[in-house]
Amino acid sequence: MDEAKNHRILVAKRGGPHVLEVVAEDVPEPGPGEVRVKTLAAGVSSYDVMLRRHWFPGVKLPYTPGEDVVGLVDKLGDGVSNLEIGQRVSVWTFGEAGGYTEFICTPADWAVPVPPGLDSSEAVALVVNYLTASLAMHQMAGVQSGERIVAHGAAGGVGSALVQLGTLAGLEVYGTASAHNHELVESLGATPIDYRNQDFVARIHQLTGDGVDVVFDVIGGGRQLWRSYRALRKGGRLIMLGMAGAIRGGIKIIPPSMLVVGLVKILPNGKTAPLGPGMETYPKEHMDWYRDSLAEFFELATTDRMRPVIAERFPLLEASRAHEFIERGRYAGKVVLTADA
Repeated sequence: MDEAKNHRILVAKRGGPHVLEVVAEDVPEPGPGEVRVKTLAAGVSSYDVMLRRHWFPGVKLPYTPGEDVVGLVDKLGDGVSNLEIGQRVSVWTFGEAGGYTEFICTPADWAVPVPPGLDSSEAVALVVNYLTASLAMHQMAGVQSGERIVAHGAAGGVGSALVQLGTLAGLEVYGTASAHNHELVESLGATPIDYRNQDFVARIHQLTGDGVDVVFDVIGGGRQLWRSYRALRKGGRLIMLGMAGAIRGGIKIIPPSMLVVGLVKILPNGKTAPLGPGMETYPKEHMDWYRDSLAEFFELATTDRMRPVIAERFPLLEASRAHEFIERGRYAGKVVLTADA
């Protein structure tokens, strides 16, 4: 591989995994207050797949996908004194994408040191997924020890994070997943529910009597969210945390999703559907929370009190294979792209 060039993945048009192409360009230079990071691992998500396949407001072509990166600090911009060349760091791009690349320049404040002994793929799996789960659980839902929650997609990246953070917070956790992932979900601390072959609403009420305090729904869609609402006890909270259903359904699932959320807000039964604060604004406005949370996740993972689940690793320049893997489904955890050190 030509070391004088930076290779990154580009989406120039919407379509299947084949539209992901490799481009070679000059290695980027960090500006004042920035660092250049040489990628070791980059996270892949269903969100990346949705943006590649479907039109979403505000997403302009061409672009490079990817939100989370772990790598080595390769060069310091002027004024950077808190990091060192060769130091391993994690980076979230704060919604600006660009992570499928061999070199990325980022504000130094966005780079959080990764401790020795933590695998780079596991570290990258802790960034967006666990920040999202933590924000939803503590800032949006305001969970209290002893409460009951349901995490949909409990074997997925965000779902498995919700299960583990919920267990650490002293919650009674239920997780929906395909039957072949039940052993994993149970090992993470949740009671598994087979959403394909069971009515999860009926099963929740069978297990709890009056329902749960919070449902975290990463699937979206009107019918799905209404069923999640029905699984709540009086005074419960429905947290719409994602739109995984849009991988196949596109943006057409958004209007009915918002309709259900709006309906929940006005029904006179004490149930609510909080929408904020969200990842689009909260971390940038609370950088201490961002950095402290990641440092805590890394510490928990190095001491085996948290276990990020890796579904599969693919070479960075074979990102199309990673997207094909996600679209096939039937996987558990985080898909990761890896690059040479």
